[in-house]
Amino acid sequence: MGNFVPIWTLGLMSGTSMDGIDAALIKTDGEKIFDVGPATTIRYTDGLKKLIRAALGRKKPSPILIQTITDAHFEAVTTLLSENPGFKEKIKLIGMHGHTILHAPNTNTTLQVGDGERLAKNIGVNVVCDFRSADVANGGQGAPLTPLYHSALAEGLEKPLIVVNIGGIANLTWIGRDNHSTPIAFDTGPGNCLLDDWVQGNTTEQFDKNGILSAAGIPNDRLVQIMMEDPYFNSPPPKSLDRLDLNYKCISGLEPADGAATLVLYTCKTIMAAIQYVPEPPKRLLVTGGGRLNSTIMHELSCLTSIPVEPVEAVGWDGDMLEAQAFGFLAVRSIRGLHLSTPTTTGIRGPISGGILYQAK
Repeated sequence: MGNFVPIWTLGLMSGTSMDGIDAALIKTDGEKIFDVGPATTIRYTDGLKKLIRAALGRKKPSPILIQTITDAHFEAVTTLLSENPGFKEKIKLIGMHGHTILHAPNTNTTLQVGDGERLAKNIGVNVVCDFRSADVANGGQGAPLTPLYHSALAEGLEKPLIVVNIGGIANLTWIGRDNHSTPIAFDTGPGNCLLDDWVQGNTTEQFDKNGILSAAGIPNDRLVQIMMEDPYFNSPPPKSLDRLDLNYKCISGLEPADGAATLVLYTCKTIMAAIQYVPEPPKRLLVTGGGRLNSTIMHELSCLTSIPVEPVEAVGWDGDMLEAQAFGFLAVRSIRGLHLSTPTTTGIRGPISGGILYQAK
């Protein structure tokens, strides 16, 4: 691909937890990370959350949703740059993931909402978006897409290791001893999405902060086993999940704390079940995403796997911003024509690039 001078890029991520948009700056050539800059999060308004929920599973989102969510991304960018004005002239590219409202790779369908053209014109910086469609159109799962970034970050760490991202949906990246081998990655099951929904539906809180509610409850092993009977968990990768693939109807009669404890155990057991599909047991689990802040999840995961479990901050990474950084990284790979996914990360037949570039002018 020739020499490519590292650039400052801004990554944007709106996860399945539906809590808001992360915006993060990194300096990269799409192969190595040269520097990590500041980051910020803007929370979704209640009105935007309702619009997103109403659109889940639909193939044609409303123009109002597209414009509103794009303008929320604009706010995230302008907030980050106003807080860090020294970067206004530095950023050369934006990677916008958008918000997933439909992910059904088995029918060659995936849809992330966000208007890259509108954002590029409003910000005055080129935007890459629609990262998943090319992979899905060519037989891949379209997820997860962060493994190449995890692998780049982990270049100097002892391996093999697993990076577990516990966001709305949980996924893992296995990185082998050979730095030149491609990582293995797939969605493991629920992350925080069911737990968040349970807490919001049964308490006055928005999520299980610090794992306090789940720590006070007793998990129902029988109901966890029922949920684990979903054939997804006994299927080998490549595989990926949509938020709508999961539900917790069978626990509806439990007390709030017991329901939370049951969902935590469910999340951790699905991660443990997933580890059987990696070639070699990892020396450690590095946990990113909101789940790493839930002490009950971290404790349960450590007990079930008997592997050292640590938040990614233990190796100097930012667990709140890893996915946003990843889409800045992938945006650079996209404009360089480098692959975003491989047969071992999404099941694609061969390594493939992706993303659509929208010019600011």
